[in-house]
Amino acid sequence: MHETPKPILAAPLKKGDTVGIIAPAGPVLNESDFSAGLKIIRDLGFKTRHRNDILRQDGFLAGTDQERLAELHELWRDPEIKAIVAVRGGYGCLRLLPDLDFDRIRQQPKMLIGFSDLTVLLSTIRQRTGLITFHGPMLTTLARSDRDSQKGFFNLLTGGSPPEIKVKGLEILKGGQAQGTLLPGNLTSLVHMLGTPWEPQWRDTILVLEDIGEAPYRIDRLLTHLWAAGRLEQIAGLILGDFDQCGPIELIWQRALDLLAHRPIPIWANFPCGHGSRNQILPVGAQARLDSSAGRLTILEPLLAQTLSR
Repeated sequence: MHETPKPILAAPLKKGDTVGIIAPAGPVLNESDFSAGLKIIRDLGFKTRHRNDILRQDGFLAGTDQERLAELHELWRDPEIKAIVAVRGGYGCLRLLPDLDFDRIRQQPKMLIGFSDLTVLLSTIRQRTGLITFHGPMLTTLARSDRDSQKGFFNLLTGGSPPEIKVKGLEILKGGQAQGTLLPGNLTSLVHMLGTPWEPQWRDTILVLEDIGEAPYRIDRLLTHLWAAGRLEQIAGLILGDFDQCGPIELIWQRALDLLAHRPIPIWANFPCGHGSRNQILPVGAQARLDSSAGRLTILEPLLAQTLSR
């Protein structure tokens, strides 16, 4: 695994700036969700830009690998585009990594926002370039996101993201405090990166996991895989987000507790992160602190370039 470089920060947006829209994984399944997401971003005061063929489809992918990679590179090179938001997840980002232009991304930092299969891009770009990326709502989920998630999306774009996150209904499965590097992501996607050149750094991370549509035994197998591979031995804390359509959530919580019973690290659950309506924006690769007594997650460093002078 590559040594993680020092953080690079993108600049916040101003009203009238342009947000680029990409489809690097699965195709658009619902054009009304696509249109609703565009409207939300425009109503926030930003312009949007995407390729004319963004609704393309090649089986379970939003076009060929070459088309999806060219789209990402084209929008990243465009100097008018200040942030990039993914349309949706699905599958496909892993296929783009061998030819991704990390030098261009490093030289021209922009906000990149997504989740689900975008976990692969978010974590790899952070690890290879240093750019802080963001795990949060995508274009086709924005309209279904709750008010707090939409507010967090806007706050991030404009540089006003709060340094502290206090969650209603948080479940503290195991108390304590921890400090480490935030690694939010989709459980399936993260496990499928094990053993690849793009596997994330796990040591001293605060691992935030979510998933959707996986049977309970599959979630158990994925968590057990992380444990058997020694990755859960390295983390500083664990946060469990939404596991929508994955069976009784208590089974997942208990399996996490069992696998980490010997480790004195905090374990939280019912955190607003994932495929449900609650999807709090989280920076990938930023230092953070968990305080179980206060139920508070605190971001410890600037997330965007302008905040350095505050």
